[in-house]
Amino acid sequence: MTVKSSISLTDSQNSFVRTLVEQGKYPSVSAVLQQGLELLRHKTEGEELEIEALRELIRARRKGPFMSGSAMKDRISNIADKKHHTDDL
Repeated sequence: MTVKSSISLTDSQNSFVRTLVEQGKYPSVSAVLQQGLELLRHKTEGEELEIEALRELIRARRKGPFMSGSAMKDRISNIADKKHHTDDL
């Protein structure tokens, strides 16, 4: 099912959409706008999944062992030293 909707575009948006249609990349202005909305939907859904994954990671880290700032600094330094040593080989 489709729904008719009225929208407003800026002059540059209208020009861009019409150019895409004239170049044969899309059959109509509606097709361009539908594709744009699908891309936005996929982007939004992807961002929501990323945010939820980060929230889950934070929840898991909060349940795990706590590491002090100095211990974390030492750990990062050790990792950097190992990487630096490996890069020299």
